[in-house]
Amino acid sequence: MWVRFLALFLVAGAAASLTGCNTVAGAGRDVTDSAHAVQRAL
Repeated sequence: MWVRFLALFLVAGAAASLTGCNTVAGAGRDVTDSAHAVQRAL
C-alpha cells in the first residue's frame, strides 16, 4: 500500500514540477512544498 502511495506521489510531484516551475525560484518552491507534503504524510 505504501509503495503504491509513494509511487503515485512521486509521479504526481514530477508532473507538477515539470509543468509548474518556469524559473529556478519556482522549482525551489516546488521542492520545498513537496518536502512539506511528505513530512505531513509521515
